Amino acid sequence: MTELLSALALAVVIEGLVYAAFPEQMKKLLASVLATPASTLRAVALVCAAAGLVLLWVVRG
Repeated sequence: MTELLSALALAVVIEGLVYAAFPEQMKKLLASVLATPASTLRAVALVCAAAGLVLLWVVRG
């Protein structure tokens, strides 16, 4: 459970740093996300989740 919370905390830190470093670009990105169809967002999210799972499997071995 500690590893899960650590991973979530790291994700929040990284996301916060991206918003702090590139606020205007993030606004543009969010606007384009709102204009993207839900089916496309779902497909991209599933691909990213699968890639993350494979990467985790390789790293944790």
